[in-house]
Amino acid sequence: MTTKTRCLLALHAHPDDESSKGAGTMARYAAEGARVVLVCATGGEEGEIINPRMDRPGIKERLPELRKAELETACDILGVERIYMLDYRDSGMPDTESNKHAEAFANVDPEEVVGRLVAIIRAERPDVVLGYDDSPGYPHPDHLKVHALGTRAYHEAGDADKFPEAGAPWSPSKLYYFSPFSKHRLQILNDAAQAEGIESPFNERLKEWLEEEWDDPEITAQVDVSDYIELRSKALLAHATQIDPDGFWFAIPDELVKKVYPWEDYTLVHSRVETDSSEEDLFARMRR
Repeated sequence: MTTKTRCLLALHAHPDDESSKGAGTMARYAAEGARVVLVCATGGEEGEIINPRMDRPGIKERLPELRKAELETACDILGVERIYMLDYRDSGMPDTESNKHAEAFANVDPEEVVGRLVAIIRAERPDVVLGYDDSPGYPHPDHLKVHALGTRAYHEAGDADKFPEAGAPWSPSKLYYFSPFSKHRLQILNDAAQAEGIESPFNERLKEWLEEEWDDPEITAQVDVSDYIELRSKALLAHATQIDPDGFWFAIPDELVKKVYPWEDYTLVHSRVETDSSEEDLFARMRR
């Protein structure tokens, strides 16, 4: 049990997800004195070597080891106090042979995973849990499983009849889903880049989404991370096998992002405390 009064628990599928979804939020709350804890379900074994600088002999063979080290470095940058590696095998992208691997996260007994997540929630006693939505724009099997089982664990951790061997019941106050890639946000960044004469990385994606008529999630919370955008980028760069410093993530300069969209977006899914329809603080209205 920690002496810190607030705790944030973030649930992720692979190393690098923590740096592309909610990284600024974790850094901000850690800097403000909250205990920040992260769960990573898999080792990212099925990842490609995306950074051409790292596409060298021997790297692919060491990918699980390297990705774990990258995650640890990124979490140090962001101020994450504890990492729980569940050590399941990356299931790979949808409809690939990797999905069928007997040890793939997608094929693990859901009760086993929920039990482990419940034990973590009961041990860490978070006030806020951050998880994934049902990923209509990115149906990766590991993300979908983190969504479904993370949501279950949030609700079942407070039920003494569920997983009695996993510790004393604890009910987090709020569950939010990350909403990092809304059309609304990408359109603002896209327009700002074009106004500055910068080639936007979002043009094609926005066109595809318009054709698909995909609705944005309802954004109920926006956390100002303007003081932590550079840290977020530094954490991303720590994932040297996965992040090309000349690629997609850095096409729009941090200073421009800070100017036009300095927030990280969330959807409130469940709350055990009174909430406002629009929030700026994920810990709003909590007593401890």
